[in-house]
Amino acid sequence: MTPRFLPRPRTRTHPPRTCGGIRTGAAASAAVLLLCTAVGPATAAPTSGTSTPSPSASALRLPSVPARLDATATTCTKGSATVMPQVPWAQRVLGLAEAGLLTEGAGVTVGVVDTGVSPKAAALSGRVTAEPGAGSDCVGHGTFVAGLIAAAPRPGVGFAGVAPAARIFAARGTDVTGNADARTVARGIRAAVDAGCRVVTVSAALARSDSSLASAVRYATAHDVLLVAPAVPDGTPSTPGATPSPTPFWPAAAPDVLSVVDFGADGKRPDGAFEPAAPDLAAPGDLVSGIGPSGDGHFVGSGASFAAAYAAGAATLVRAYHPDLTAAQTADRLKRTGYPADVPRLDVNGALTGVLPSGPAAEPPAAAGFHVLAVVGDGGTVRRAAALTAACAALALALAVTAALRRRAHRRTGEHT
Repeated sequence: MTPRFLPRPRTRTHPPRTCGGIRTGAAASAAVLLLCTAVGPATAAPTSGTSTPSPSASALRLPSVPARLDATATTCTKGSATVMPQVPWAQRVLGLAEAGLLTEGAGVTVGVVDTGVSPKAAALSGRVTAEPGAGSDCVGHGTFVAGLIAAAPRPGVGFAGVAPAARIFAARGTDVTGNADARTVARGIRAAVDAGCRVVTVSAALARSDSSLASAVRYATAHDVLLVAPAVPDGTPSTPGATPSPTPFWPAAAPDVLSVVDFGADGKRPDGAFEPAAPDLAAPGDLVSGIGPSGDGHFVGSGASFAAAYAAGAATLVRAYHPDLTAAQTADRLKRTGYPADVPRLDVNGALTGVLPSGPAAEPPAAAGFHVLAVVGDGGTVRRAAALTAACAALALALAVTAALRRRAHRRTGEHT
């Protein structure tokens, strides 16, 4: 069938007498250059000799969240008056903005066995349930941990959790002042399992276990729940002059528990910190930002319990994005996709999208001491940033050449008219 009409033939044989095309080319070039400038520093990891991501509290002087309250304390931890407007270093290192394009952890409930979780935390509003006695948080530590896992982004605030669409179940692992013991932790684990949690983070690192705690760990494993715990206690040994030699702590040392140790923005652990015995994974934990038990302000905290929270958040994303994986397979995926080091460094996006070889993972060679890759040594990120920068530069050059050709054609047209 022939068309009912045909387009009018073009009679113009020379470019139009307008600078619109020239302006468009110049504007496009400027836009590309602006895009490259904006994307480059945020994508590329710093290299040797350049500045590293600054710790969260260095500029804002955020108050520290306590692990426990002093026996003489008469009031609970008050809210912070300082809001964290920029994206903290830990979120940038973990690539949480990219991970959020794939999943935010919806459909997964995470158990937080700690000092309780405050219902006054706005970033967790409507997504917290608790066992009796755990729906308040006088210390603030449990709310801080819950925020690292699931705090929702808010206008004007840079801080957000790993899995902002996940739900939180609060279970008490300490008394009201923050002191933990094996039986209390064991009860908290069982309560979280019975509440339907698929991931449970325990903030305690106990020097001794008992039958109740060992039984609770087996109970979680039998119900396909991934337990995550710090490989060492927060802080430093209390005995003056004590050597921080490798020592197992519980429940992290129990079978089937993902044992996590902390590192800072420079990839190192704090001087004098406890030496982990056999950690499975390393995650940000030194000078990380988080929410408080009340108010809109933020706190800063250091310790392996916060590294465990970040690992638990990553496990939440994996269980939401790969719902067919078991708890053991989720833990294996987190370990096998980590950045290579004596202790693999958590790679959230690698855990979500990495393709693992079939068969069991090969045992890593024995290593002396503890070491994680420095944050500044992410070569893959640097290579990707370099490729993006080169592509942007090529595109900008092509647009500039096109604009120049249009200007030349315009001048020739003007000479012939």
